[in-house]
Amino acid sequence: MTVIEERTVAPPPPTPPPPTTHSRLAELESIRQLAHEGPAPGASDQQHARGKLTARERVELLLDQGSFSEIEPLRRHRATGFGLEARRPYTDGVVTGWGTVHGRTVFVYAHDFRIFGGALGEAHAAKIHKVMDLALAAGAPLVSLNDGAGARIQEGVSALAGYGGIFTRNVAASGVIPQLSVMLGPCAGGAAYSPALTDFVFMVRGISQMFITGPDVVQAVTGEQVTHNGLGGADVHAGVSGVAAGAYDDEASCLEDVRHLLSLLPANNRELPPHEPPSDDPERRCEALLDLVPAEPNQAYDIHRVIEEVVDDGDFFEVQPSWAANLVCGLARLDGHVVGVVANQPAATAGVLDIAASEKGARFVQFCDGFNIPLVTLVDVPGFLPGVGQEHAGIIRHGAKLLYAYCNATVPRISLVLRKAYGGAYIVMDSRSIGADLALAWPTNEIAVMGAEGAANMVFRREIAAAADPEAARARRIAEYKSELMHPYYAAERGLVDDVIDLRDTRAVLIRSLAMLRTKHRDLPSRKHGNQPT
Repeated sequence: MTVIEERTVAPPPPTPPPPTTHSRLAELESIRQLAHEGPAPGASDQQHARGKLTARERVELLLDQGSFSEIEPLRRHRATGFGLEARRPYTDGVVTGWGTVHGRTVFVYAHDFRIFGGALGEAHAAKIHKVMDLALAAGAPLVSLNDGAGARIQEGVSALAGYGGIFTRNVAASGVIPQLSVMLGPCAGGAAYSPALTDFVFMVRGISQMFITGPDVVQAVTGEQVTHNGLGGADVHAGVSGVAAGAYDDEASCLEDVRHLLSLLPANNRELPPHEPPSDDPERRCEALLDLVPAEPNQAYDIHRVIEEVVDDGDFFEVQPSWAANLVCGLARLDGHVVGVVANQPAATAGVLDIAASEKGARFVQFCDGFNIPLVTLVDVPGFLPGVGQEHAGIIRHGAKLLYAYCNATVPRISLVLRKAYGGAYIVMDSRSIGADLALAWPTNEIAVMGAEGAANMVFRREIAAAADPEAARARRIAEYKSELMHPYYAAERGLVDDVIDLRDTRAVLIRSLAMLRTKHRDLPSRKHGNQPT
């Protein structure tokens, strides 16, 4: 007899309840929480231990409170190999979106160092491309918060191609929307070129570095030993290379200055800079100028004090203050309207123009012209810096950059000669002959080919050498040259200066002149682009 064994059949598992709107929202909230927390517990603590804020903390400092709208927070990479398929964190290492700064729209992307060290991969790059395209389409500034380790090695050439897309967009946006780069971590190799293509670069001491090849490669190739900060730290780029517009001690003060700069800039090249109702009287006399600037042309003084006396409330935002200090460049307001100020600095190498100063001034003039910011040039220049080093390094072509920038500028341009203005440097510093709309001067001005001493020694050298008393003959000829060719009204008599003004009226005269020029329009010749000196 066959015994049939009975088997107990397990009941089927219960059917899960169908998803509801509430469960889907709970799932979404859980995913968003993962995106905010980072790739692992404690990732944010590790970032803080490095002395750095997280990407989202930085965005919150930059933008007005509660204004950030994030895009593609759920993006994840699709790469495989080298363990990447097991590591697919949300955001893929970059936070992107838009918000407001002082109520005006600004786009931003911030590398998240907690994820792949902020390294750029294909999805990461696509997010940056998206926010850059949106910024250009909306006509609003773009700020990048950089804290990334370069291309993601595991993704190979796909990551490198992502950089190409960023560079192309940087160039397309140049002169169309303001682009600001804030360096808040390492930036090596090709990644350094995107910040270099933007309008201003800001760095924080101790945590920011930029270089094409790192210290290890430098030592292997050249034998030079150098630290990361010694090679490309904040003070190096702010004071030696000129790459950075400023160096700061902490992220909060750096981002506060970025906010301040954005408040002075138009959203795009089709708008004027934002106007603020002034609290400073436009007719205020600048009595302090009488004692700030010595009449003796060879005596030094600080041009910052002159600028602060003239502009609204003494508020002057200087760019690149530690590099090429013999030329001061920055933004201020006159009667609430933004102006770009370019000024020789007699307190630094007598205010001469050299290679670095010419490059600094040229780039600043081009920026102001691109974004409809009128230019006020304060002139107190003894000439170009002489020397074999300057000539061999190309002072001719570098000095020509500043000349080109002024000649090409179509915004309102006012030059004011405070004291000396000699030789080619006088011409280059936005003289009437290269297109300044108004050329003004103080009664302490000396406009000439060169200083009286040098001119007398050159023109009358034989007569002086043959004189019974050479020193007396030299003094007589110097006095004669000054009285005939360098008196304060010589240029005005020939129409090269529109007016010699009471220096105490400087603020009022500038404000009235800029108001008259506000509707200025000038068309450039029809051409693809000029071939400016390099």
